Amino acid sequence: MVAARSLVPSRRAALALGAALLWAGAARAQAPGATAPPAPEIGLDTITVTATKTPETAVDALSGTSVVTREQIERLQPSHLSDVLVGVPGVTTQENQNDPAQAINIRGLQDFGRVNVLVDGARQNFQTSGHSANGVFYLDPELVGGIDITRGPTATIYGSGAIGGVVAFRTRSIDDILTPDERAGAVQKWGFGTNGQRFLNSTALGARVGTAADVFGQFVYRNNDPYRDGQGTLVRDTGSELVSGLAKLNVRPADGHAIGATALLQRFDFANAGTSNAGARFANAVQADTYTLGYRFARPDVPLLDLSLKGYATTTRNDLTFLEDTASGLYGRLGTRAGDRLSYDIETRGFDVHNTARFDTLALGHALTVGGDAVFDHVRTRDNAGGFGAAFTPSGERTLAGAFVQDEIRYASWLRVIGALRYDRYALAGGAYRSDGERVSPKITLGVSPLPGIELYATYAEGYRAPSVTETLVQGIHPFPAFSILPNPTLRPEVARTVEGGINLKTNEVLAPGDAFRAKLNVFHNIVDDYINVSSVGPTYFVPAIAGIPASICARIPGRFPCVIPVRSFQYLNIAQAALSGVELEAAYDWGGGFVSLAGTHVDGRDRATGETLLTVPPDRISATLALRLLDERLTVGTRLTLVAARTDVPAGTTLLATKGYGLVDLFASYQPNDRIRADFILQNAFDRRYVQYLNALPSPGLTAKAAISIKFATR
Repeated sequence: MVAARSLVPSRRAALALGAALLWAGAARAQAPGATAPPAPEIGLDTITVTATKTPETAVDALSGTSVVTREQIERLQPSHLSDVLVGVPGVTTQENQNDPAQAINIRGLQDFGRVNVLVDGARQNFQTSGHSANGVFYLDPELVGGIDITRGPTATIYGSGAIGGVVAFRTRSIDDILTPDERAGAVQKWGFGTNGQRFLNSTALGARVGTAADVFGQFVYRNNDPYRDGQGTLVRDTGSELVSGLAKLNVRPADGHAIGATALLQRFDFANAGTSNAGARFANAVQADTYTLGYRFARPDVPLLDLSLKGYATTTRNDLTFLEDTASGLYGRLGTRAGDRLSYDIETRGFDVHNTARFDTLALGHALTVGGDAVFDHVRTRDNAGGFGAAFTPSGERTLAGAFVQDEIRYASWLRVIGALRYDRYALAGGAYRSDGERVSPKITLGVSPLPGIELYATYAEGYRAPSVTETLVQGIHPFPAFSILPNPTLRPEVARTVEGGINLKTNEVLAPGDAFRAKLNVFHNIVDDYINVSSVGPTYFVPAIAGIPASICARIPGRFPCVIPVRSFQYLNIAQAALSGVELEAAYDWGGGFVSLAGTHVDGRDRATGETLLTVPPDRISATLALRLLDERLTVGTRLTLVAARTDVPAGTTLLATKGYGLVDLFASYQPNDRIRADFILQNAFDRRYVQYLNALPSPGLTAKAAISIKFATR
């Protein structure tokens, strides 16, 4: 295994690399005649709305913003969204390979809504507590049409709590399968693979009724078996089965008016024995449903009205059935029997309303956005299988509501100023506990373009995250060893204060006619006041070293067998401040005959009082992709290299999570002989490395081959 320091450059080296790339592009940014259209493989040329709620390309956003296109997803054939997000700077994932759920980490922040995850604009707030992420969502990548990401609280107008950032997933739609001149059609896709990748079926179809309406539907079935890691060891319970349906309807009753509705239903079935495959074994049946209904009015001749209204409902329910116990027999001693049930049910309902008015005052152009949103979480846990689930994921309710105003001001072609204010209020209730709070968070961004194609920006932004139901109300006894976890109704909300600077670069005709270069370099420093972290509290006491023996007996014989394990209680507490800083680089060059892209991330995060690193800070990472287009661009072949540093500087008591550095190579090919047939092939982890991704308990898959073929039928 290569040493970590040789895998990933230091912060200074990363900055130097980014500066060199940007300088090289800047030397050509003023070149006359740079009018070639953007190359299709450059995601930074894709439209984003997460930074400001107004459309702009990612490379023009005055923030750390990235976009993943459907083409990139098709090429990588991901089984999990983590396969795609590894190429996005500042973004990592945490997952249990024996559970299809995903957790997203941005700039070292994750869990309990610090990253606002949206699916078609609907928040995903599902969470269960255990030895893994505290905030996950279920979404199969075959259903995703694109991903829009903004890092940091610069996207504060996109919803309460997003002090880490926003990740917005767009599910597939009719434009993903039909060209503008096609009236109706279908795309049938089959996928196969090795190392547990058994079968994928995706059937998508849609039709347009002139310009007045369109309808789209998709059915996905995926069946995976347990895989083997890079040493050939079978990783138990890493298989799953998915059945999913997606339906969309868009109606345009008059010019500028559009009504859209979406229904997404997913059913995942799998079995596991906890995050480490060492606990009690349960069968899991997850139902993840999202419904949205929206209205939009926008017309060029009515610049003061660009109105959007959206309501949504998201329900994620996991029904678990107890199958068998561990060797300790702990659950059996507590009276749990095969067939006993446990369910986690989190319902989230919300709405978002905003309008953008565009107008001029003297020499200044304005895009004034005013709006509001609200989210209602209802958490309900029913536990007839030991009681630990209900203790660690308590039932309760939480309301988040806010209003915001933002003005994007432009002067000539060289100056942009974005100012915003957001008001947040929350209320939380469960059992005998109640809490609430409110705050106003500002944001100010200045962007200057000294030369065509080059833009520098600086931002100061604040964000506000209310405590979650679990952080406030969790209360119970850990199964073994039997320490207490205590509630804390006096938790204060987190307040993030971020300073960020960056440079955006876009230029064409760099080395050859028709080529294009795009790059973004961001540096940030984020101070989180009243950061909420689980901490040990109270005096040391002794608990039994044998599972199933009541802890109460140790009050009489502390320190003597069997009461020989010293423990302390745990509780979610506000630490004074957490400090996170880092650098992110994203660059891409496309010359028609191929493309190359690069993404790099360095993050450092610590408790400012103790200097101890934060557990959720990921290791440094670099990802690079090189591809060539052959046979009149019908064939694309390439490779992706991912280098991840070691993460050994972990908080005390978490040394089991330390990971070694590793490097991965993927090889891919896509062949499209015409606009009706497409074949994709990818070889993941080509050198069959054994590695464990940081914060994951289980090793990742070894060498895996996947192949897929898509056939399109359409009428004009």
